[in-house]
Amino acid sequence: MSLSLILACLWAVAANIAAMVPARDNGWRRAYMLVALGIPLVGFVTWQNGPWWGLAVLLAGMSVLRWPLIYLGRWIRRQVH
Repeated sequence: MSLSLILACLWAVAANIAAMVPARDNGWRRAYMLVALGIPLVGFVTWQNGPWWGLAVLLAGMSVLRWPLIYLGRWIRRQVH
C-alpha cells in the first residue's frame, strides 16, 4: 500500500474519531481542519495512485464531510438565484 493511501486511511480514522467527540461549535472547526488536510491528500493520492483511486478517496471524504458540502451547495444555490 502506498504512503498516500495509508495517509488517507489515517485521515478517515481521524475524521471518525473527531465525529465521535463532542464539541461546543458542533464540530465545524474540526470539519474545516479535515477539509484543509483532505484536499491536498486527495491530490497526493491521485498523483501517486491514479485518478480512480483519487476519485474513490474524494467520494469517501465527501461521505464523511457531507454537512459542509450540503451547506456549500445551499450557499451556491443562493448566490445563483
